[in-house]
Parts: sequence; structure tokens; C-alpha cells
Amino acid sequence: MSKGNTKGENHRKGVKNSYKEPVKVRFKTLANGNKSIYLDFYKDGKREYEFLKLYIVPETPTNKEANAQTLALANAVKAKRIIELQNNTHGFTNSGTRSNVNVIAYIKELAEKKRIKAGGKERGTYQGYMALSRQIENYTGTKTTFKQIDKTFCIGFLNYLTTATNLIKGMRNKPLHENTQSWYMKQFEAVLNAAISDEIINNNPFKQIKPENKPKKNKTEISYLTIDEVKLLENTPYHHIARNAFLFSCYTGLRFSDIQGLTWWQLQKDNNGDTFINYRQKKTQKHEYLPIPQKAVEFLPTRPDEAKDNDYVFCMIGNGIANIRLKIWAATAGIKKPLTFHVARHTYATILLSLGAGIETISKNLGHSEIRTTQHHYAAIENKLQRAAVNLFDKLD
Repeated sequence: MSKGNTKGENHRKGVKNSYKEPVKVRFKTLANGNKSIYLDFYKDGKREYEFLKLYIVPETPTNKEANAQTLALANAVKAKRIIELQNNTHGFTNSGTRSNVNVIAYIKELAEKKRIKAGGKERGTYQGYMALSRQIENYTGTKTTFKQIDKTFCIGFLNYLTTATNLIKGMRNKPLHENTQSWYMKQFEAVLNAAISDEIINNNPFKQIKPENKPKKNKTEISYLTIDEVKLLENTPYHHIARNAFLFSCYTGLRFSDIQGLTWWQLQKDNNGDTFINYRQKKTQKHEYLPIPQKAVEFLPTRPDEAKDNDYVFCMIGNGIANIRLKIWAATAGIKKPLTFHVARHTYATILLSLGAGIETISKNLGHSEIRTTQHHYAAIENKLQRAAVNLFDKLD
């Protein structure tokens, strides 16, 4: 077993690895009550400060959003400075060998670039890189360099994943599913390919591993509710915001993140008086205009008289807690399928398919960038519905 595995064992026994951010955002209160934002960091062993000429003003209902945008801009500058410092600290130069680059620092640099690209938001790719960095920390510690990444190291990491546990909140200490193991491998491969582009290494060791020795991604069957099951849930009282939000998702196909971020302004009427949602997808950042049925409108909360256009419609809690609430509700209704907001999204697509909607329309309503994504997810269901339709001929006299 590789040396890296021994360090991984030590970590699981209680040896903690810590990563301190090299740049911190700080505030200086001015005489007029405003707060000047500055960065605090060490460069070449000396403490330095960088005043950003950005200011947080005393908060009122009218400038709350402006303060949030100012802070987001400051964090984006901070992320950029972290990358610049890491370039110097970890050997990121434009010439010579760079295989002594710290792997964890490099992965976090890639994550920061994704966060900056997303306007300072910690979205899926950022979270994926950070999760990978934590798994590599558990496997081999924080001081691993690309010089150590070879075929043996990669095989050891794949072996480690077979016994590793999930690090995501709400799923901690659960063994990694085979699909999750495959996902971590592909994330690591992507990091190594990026390192090749940055001339840190010359080849990707994962390419030296035989396919049969790599974790396989199993095609999992999509979980969705039938129309009768949705009706059963509608008729099962449950006094929690997650109930109406879930049913709203069943009739709109919105992801949890988009429901959580839905504001009253985004609910608009067209010339015919029909409701549609004018929003930007959290995941893809694509702008969408989604028509929604009156059935979905029924599950919207009543708008308070004092509500502002940019107030949230559902005031949702976190996804993990919401899913726990959904499981309680499902048990009350006698439904054994595990309810999640992704199940609601699949339910929306499946109901549309069963009602005869075309795959192109469903793809557009789901906000998929490519129709191939929709076809990949729902091909089996579409084939099943086609077979059921053809079998109707057998009922003819």
C-alpha cells in the first residue's frame, strides 16, 4: 500500500489538516459610519494591506442589495489575490519544471477561478473541486505535489475511494456510491489535464490504468412520481413550506436552487393573463422564460401586503433539511419512494411525456442546454410510453 494511504489512515484517526486562507477581507469603520473594505495578507513574509476603495454603508432596506454586491466584488478581488499569491508561493512560474506545485493549492486555485467566473458564487464545479481537495487531503495530506502523482498514486487513490466516506453535509460517514467514486476520478482526471495545459506535468497517469481497474458509473433508474402519487401527496396535509415548494416543482420542473431564489418580481403575466417565470437558472446562468400552469400557481404562498418585488416567494430552508421534511410527509402519505426536489423535477418531465409533450419542448422547459441531456435522462421512460401507446392497438376489435 502506498505511503499516501498511511497518511490517510492517520487523518481518519484524528490528525487534522487545516488550510488557512492567505488573504482576509477586513473592515475599517470611518468617521461617517461607513466601513472601508481592505485586504489583509502576507507577501514575502511581510504583512501588507490593500484598501479596495469599496465601502459598506449603514444598512437600510433600500441599500441592502448594494452592500451585498459590494461585498461580493470585494470577495472576487480577494479570490484573485489568493490566486496571485499561490502563483508565487507554490511555484507557478512561466519557465522550468513546476512539478513541485502543491496539488491541494492548485485544485483550490481552479475552484477559485470557477467561483470568480460565477460572480463570486460557490456553484457546482467550485464545490466539486473543493470536495475533491478534501478527499485528497484525507488520502495523502496537504503537502502532496504533482511530482508524487504517478500511476501508483492514482491506483492508491482509487483504492482509497472504495473505503472512503462522504464528506457532504447531511451525508457524512456514508460510504461513497460507485457513481460517486467514478465522479471523483473524473474530477481528478480533469485537474491533471488542466495541469498538463499549465505545463506542470507532461502526462495524465490515469491513462495508464486499465479501464477494468477504474470505478464504473452505473446508470441509475430515474425516480419519479406518477400522477396518482402526486394527487395523493396533494391530499395529504403537511404544514411545512417544503410541501408546497415540492408540488410547485412537480408542476414547473424548477430545481431546488431556482425555487429557493424565486422572487415575487420573477412571477409575471403575459398578454393573455397567463403566469410565467422570468428568471436566470442558478446552475447554468441561462436566462429563461418558463410558462407555468394554473395548477402550479395554486401552490404559491399568498403574497404579504408588505412584500417587496425582490423578496423570496418560498423563504426556503436548506435542501438537506427540506428533503428530511419531504420524507416525513411521504411516510404520512404512505409513499415509499424517497422524495427529493430532483424527484419533483423528474416527475414534471415524466408527466409531460405521458401527456404527449415532445422531448424538444420538455428540454426547453427544463432549461437543458442540449436536447441530448434530456434524451439521455428520459429515453427509457419515453420508450416505455411509446410501447404502451403501441399496445393500444391490441385492444381494437
